[in-house]
Amino acid sequence: MEKRAIANAWSGVSNCENCGIRHLALFADLEHTDFELIHKPIMEVEKKAGDRLYGEGDEGQFLYTVRSGVIKLTQYLPDGGQRIVRLLRTGDVAGLEVLVNPTYEHYATVLRDAELCQIPRDVVERLNRETPRLHNQLLNRWHTAVKQADEWLTELSTGSSKSRVARLVIGLSDKVDNSCYLFSREDLGAILGVTTETTSRIIAEFKREGSLKDLGKNHFLADLVRLQNIANEN
Repeated sequence: MEKRAIANAWSGVSNCENCGIRHLALFADLEHTDFELIHKPIMEVEKKAGDRLYGEGDEGQFLYTVRSGVIKLTQYLPDGGQRIVRLLRTGDVAGLEVLVNPTYEHYATVLRDAELCQIPRDVVERLNRETPRLHNQLLNRWHTAVKQADEWLTELSTGSSKSRVARLVIGLSDKVDNSCYLFSREDLGAILGVTTETTSRIIAEFKREGSLKDLGKNHFLADLVRLQNIANEN
């Protein structure tokens, strides 16, 4: 592929070398010569809340780097219920498992309007073979995914329902201005493994006691000190 064609493969098709979140992205450590190994275009895609990226068992053709927005990874239970097992935000990668398995292991759905880079799997496989820089990034991503899963299990699956909701709100809060955008009560319940009714009751209780103040639809100002005290309760 000509260098010009390579450059064009990064627009609209995206320009990974000049990406504003490159320091967070999968290709963070790549050098200019590494980009010349790219033989298929990497597309920038925009998705609306509710759009599905892929389903469990689908053929794994792409990985996705999240540029903005939030993606939920969901597994369905034998009783028909669902459990959100992870949230992906800016810099996170969806679909890492297709590098070792032929199919996706979760349902990936947009929770908040998102911009993503859609990366062909064989592009990542080739770079992984031919440059140690991507290999190291992939190891870091696997480690991050395992760490997030451990934190998810300990922080959001233990303790009282109220303390778990408090921990989730803290995790979703902006640490600069303490604002927090929450998802639907159904999604919050699916993250925590509690009923929608329980989630609604606890959020209403937080609002009454001043732990959350309404700023708009599902937009709150969080009192992180109050919430941390609740989160520390059993």
